[in-house]
Amino acid sequence: MSKIRQHWDFIHYFQSAEYSQKFLKKCYEKIGASQAEMKSYDNCYPFMYYLEQGELYYKQAMISPLSLKPILLFYGYIHFIKAIVLTEDPEYPETTTVLAHGITSRKRKKQQYRFLQDEVKVQKNGLFSHFSDLLFHVKHIVGEKYKMEDLLVQIPELEEAFLVLLKKKTMFWFNHKNELNIDEPLLSHFHMSEGLFKQYLNEKCAADLNWIAPDTLQVPFHEENLPIRWHLHNDTLALPGIRNDVTSIPEVLIHYAILYNLSMIARYETEWWVELLKNRTNEDYPIITTFINVTTEKAPYLLLKILKDKI
Repeated sequence: MSKIRQHWDFIHYFQSAEYSQKFLKKCYEKIGASQAEMKSYDNCYPFMYYLEQGELYYKQAMISPLSLKPILLFYGYIHFIKAIVLTEDPEYPETTTVLAHGITSRKRKKQQYRFLQDEVKVQKNGLFSHFSDLLFHVKHIVGEKYKMEDLLVQIPELEEAFLVLLKKKTMFWFNHKNELNIDEPLLSHFHMSEGLFKQYLNEKCAADLNWIAPDTLQVPFHEENLPIRWHLHNDTLALPGIRNDVTSIPEVLIHYAILYNLSMIARYETEWWVELLKNRTNEDYPIITTFINVTTEKAPYLLLKILKDKI
């Protein structure tokens, strides 16, 4: 059975109030929450409904026209995130500040607008920052602006699209033994000597690095050891070829930011969005459609794996 099918089957285990209550109680006891049993009873139905609604949005997105997909995918995504937040914060939503999306985009698109050059900004309050703080203890991203292209090139499944359309190499791949060859093309791409590159990885990577040869790096397999990324279908690891703050952002937050921006465009920038879909004048269209295909499968897998790891 494929990983894609497995995670949709897994979500149905939580459509039992008794099981969800016991699961939430275990989560709350683990974080030392007071009144864990009472809170688990209070939250088991909201938790179940978030997951149910999230699945409905995703299933509807799969059969809907491309013009509607970003909106449906984004709402499915945030419903899953709310379910995950409820496992870490028994008081959610304690205040109205956590109800906002937590990220903003440019309201009016300028002339000659290009999606790849567009930016989103992380807000202090809202679901994005609350989720990132609870799950990943990421606080330094508040106030940061991220360009769409810088986010998209962090997703391994999009490497071929960037290579074909923009002649841009975005990933360096590990082999089936989780080994990365530190060769001249890689060092040239990063503009580093071998020693400097090793120092860079040792400082950036959270995983235990194993230099099995002077020019060969091996890492323990994990679906995300930043800045190393993971390809869903190939089940292989990759090192992004970009060096900036985006490399420290978990991929679930990258999908959130891109989906938010696309959903806002589909809702409020109707003229640009429909023209893009009809005229397809530049690389924005194939890259956006490739991302939508990837996120439809990969994003719920990444989110539901967070829940699976809590069992």
